[in-house]
Amino acid sequence: MKLKNSLSLALALVASFAFFAFTTKPTAYTVDVAKSSITWEGKKFAGSHNGTVSLTSGTLGFNGTNLAEGNFIVNMTSIKDADGNASLEKHLKADDFFGADKFPSASFAIKKVEGKGAKVNITGDLTIKGVTQSVTFPANITWNPDKTVTATAEKIKIDRTKYGIQYKSKSIFSNIGDNFIYDEFIINVKLVASK
Repeated sequence: MKLKNSLSLALALVASFAFFAFTTKPTAYTVDVAKSSITWEGKKFAGSHNGTVSLTSGTLGFNGTNLAEGNFIVNMTSIKDADGNASLEKHLKADDFFGADKFPSASFAIKKVEGKGAKVNITGDLTIKGVTQSVTFPANITWNPDKTVTATAEKIKIDRTKYGIQYKSKSIFSNIGDNFIYDEFIINVKLVASK
């Protein structure tokens, strides 16, 4: 009986070692920050603003052609308004909004990828002002002729109040009237990466 149990244990150990031996780590691709971009749009009752923010770094991991993991870091001190409004840029970097002096970086890390190939749903942790919240959005993966890969996600809605950004929020300050800024802002992400 002891021999039979020992053999069963040995077979189980061999099987588990075999499983781990053949589990391959995703192939890492480095994001080219010069070819990649993040754009943003924020709306208020009387209009809207849009602009860009720069990437600091990023990686994407693939099993074959299937996205498996990834992350990127954003330089919050680089916020730009498309119209070149310097006072708006200064305000967005101030404590009312993103507090870029204290929190110069924001980040996103993929936690789950649903689907394979060109169209996937991504769930990950977005950290802004030191606060981390889960966000989910669809993304497109394109393999380019030059062996780079492009991952794009459009119209990702982010509720700023979940990150402690309450300035002129009607859901926080109910008596603000028409002088409010919508809680949700939109970002569009384009990551171009290569081995």
